[in-house]
Amino acid sequence: MKNFYSRYIDDDLWLIQELEWARPLQNIRESQFALGNGYFGTRGTLEEITYDAIPGTYIAGVYDKMLSQVAELVNLPNAFNFRFTVKGEKLDIMAMDVLKHKRILNLKKGLLIRHTMYQNSRKARFDYKSLRFVSMDNKNIGAMQISITPLDGPCEIEINTGIDTSISNAGVLTEGRKKHFRVKELGQAQNAGYLAVETLEKKHAIIYWSGFYYETNGKKVFAGDNIFSLKLKKNQTITFTKIFYIKRFPCDNNLSQHKQETLKAFSKVFHAKFEDLIKNHIQAWKKLWKKADILIEGTANLQQNLRFNIYHMLICAHTDDGFSSIGARTLTGEGYRGHIFWDTEIYLMPFYLFNFPEVAKNMLLYRSKRLHVARQIAKKEGFRGAKFPWESADMGEEETPEWAKDIDGSIIKILTHKFEHHITSDVSYALYKYYMATDDEKFMRDFGYEIMFETARFWASRAVFNKKTKKYELKGVMGPDEFHLNVNNNAYTNIMAKWNLITAHRLFHKIKKDSPSLCLGLKEKLWLKEGEVKNWKKIAPLLSVNITHDRIIEQFDGYFRLKKVLVTETDENGVPIISPKLKTKHLDKTQLVKQADTLMLMYLLSDVYSLKTKLANYNFYIKRTLHKSSLSPSIHSIIACICSDLQRAYSLFNVSLRMDISNLYNNTREGMHGASLGGTWQAVIFGFAGISIAREKLCINPRMPRSWKKMVFSLSWKGDMLQLELTNDTIGVKVLSHKKKKSDLGIFDKITSLKRNKKYVFERKRPVSIGGYHY
Repeated sequence: MKNFYSRYIDDDLWLIQELEWARPLQNIRESQFALGNGYFGTRGTLEEITYDAIPGTYIAGVYDKMLSQVAELVNLPNAFNFRFTVKGEKLDIMAMDVLKHKRILNLKKGLLIRHTMYQNSRKARFDYKSLRFVSMDNKNIGAMQISITPLDGPCEIEINTGIDTSISNAGVLTEGRKKHFRVKELGQAQNAGYLAVETLEKKHAIIYWSGFYYETNGKKVFAGDNIFSLKLKKNQTITFTKIFYIKRFPCDNNLSQHKQETLKAFSKVFHAKFEDLIKNHIQAWKKLWKKADILIEGTANLQQNLRFNIYHMLICAHTDDGFSSIGARTLTGEGYRGHIFWDTEIYLMPFYLFNFPEVAKNMLLYRSKRLHVARQIAKKEGFRGAKFPWESADMGEEETPEWAKDIDGSIIKILTHKFEHHITSDVSYALYKYYMATDDEKFMRDFGYEIMFETARFWASRAVFNKKTKKYELKGVMGPDEFHLNVNNNAYTNIMAKWNLITAHRLFHKIKKDSPSLCLGLKEKLWLKEGEVKNWKKIAPLLSVNITHDRIIEQFDGYFRLKKVLVTETDENGVPIISPKLKTKHLDKTQLVKQADTLMLMYLLSDVYSLKTKLANYNFYIKRTLHKSSLSPSIHSIIACICSDLQRAYSLFNVSLRMDISNLYNNTREGMHGASLGGTWQAVIFGFAGISIAREKLCINPRMPRSWKKMVFSLSWKGDMLQLELTNDTIGVKVLSHKKKKSDLGIFDKITSLKRNKKYVFERKRPVSIGGYHY
């Protein structure tokens, strides 16, 4: 029997494989095997839509609030829908006997391939193969091919396809399932099906076109209907090819015009050769991987899993002038309702910044386009400037739901949006990192300086002067550690606010000197007085932070007086186990922390703190951290690297790396953990590869596990492309650029000027010892 798709599964280091059908893993596989191109994403649901399947089709930025307590990413009609029956029996992995089943996600080419052997109640076997992709070349297109062969005799096969409109969003707690769209129009034209749906609240119009043809015995027939039957002989193979087109339009009452426009675009693709569509798609993927791939010699399984993480960041990357950003579960599921958190700027954005800066810019444009709403949030709460929402959707309003499940499954009232104000400085921090890495002065002039000044203004109004201590305080806050809410002077919040104030002050005086007209324009637009800017500098050093004589930063006022409980036991992955005697509701009475909080400062503001301070805080807090958030392992891996605790660094890196491929936190069914994807990449690049930014220079100082023979990757830096080849004792670097000026990089511990477009190899003067730890 001819294997139609063998040429697409020929590189094991790029393949994620499901070797048998396991019903309990179905929804997990749907997230893992998701396809996408940034414009839209689809879950890897089987084509026959089995019982308990969770189909998902999501367009970036399309949210709806009707019927739910907060806005959520809309689950749209499913076009990867193809059902077959023979004599009343559905070819379904849960309805027939399965003699063989295999699915393969080709990460390199963005293809999902399947081979299933069915046997019906009459013992007749059917060989089923499929291939599908969401085009990375044409962002509105999805395509699928299915080949069926009856192996034991002739049969009449019934076909039912089209676009499934029975889709709805998942029910959450007290809410039942919700359909956030209504069918506005549907019909047939030119051998294709047409569907227009409209979201209930914002009235987004989403137009689908879908058509298919089948080939057997060398003949190609375009189907005129979605439901019909065909007679097949024994061992006769029939191949169905389905192409669909999907596009969003704003509410503008031009549906007829959009219908004609999309039909023209769809028809061009529908009548193209399938081989050309897949070829163009694969070529687009090749360009992405040329920038994003990280080659690690000596670790085959790790290489696969790392590429799996990078793949999932590639399929949600998009540029749309800030219409959308990337949610906590990307475009692979409805976890956290598709909302945007600080995960986006702090965890995900660095990957894009150093590989696809235009995507990082789009993420910042998303915030900038909603700055007016952030101003309204600040004003409503009695502050000046701009305060970004803890959970954001399409409009930039606060979208945190009232209730959610805690880590022990109990239902709790959600208060993060009332206290976790650090997201405001997180956005500013990401903005400034973008500026450092790109030198994009135009973006700063158009959007960036305004955000920096308005966020600084917020912190200045949020801080309250304590006459007794002569310090400014931020009361009633919560740091990243969500076990402890409504605390005073959380170190992470205060120091990031301090950083925000100092940086805004410095940037103001920079543009005052370099661009007086720009400075004057911003002062007039924002009603910003120089006395107010001066006040930022006054407040910043007086923000309250408690530090012991042995350099340990107290996480918040009174933290050291809480019950001392240390981690004493871990599971097989190295994640701490909470004693059954300790109830979740009592965690706030202990020094146990959920995730990196004070240690997050050691990472984000690494060049501010000495190694002694980092070591002191690492040794103190690592014993108290439970890693009960997917955001935690990767950051602790990086800090462990910095502190030369390489065994723990590698152990925690593996937790982050396998977060979703192994469903370690038991909720991958809700979508991929975006923060863990980005954090894993950061652990590799900023941890083991030793990339850092110190005094606005890019520095390289590798500290890789000894089983890693070599790392090869590229980074974008200030408009240049750096090609890097690292071992622990050598740095190979080539700066690809059209510029003539030399590039200054930190090589090991020394700033070095490099000519562009010339390859250099540097050797460490004192080779790194690889003894003393193992994996």
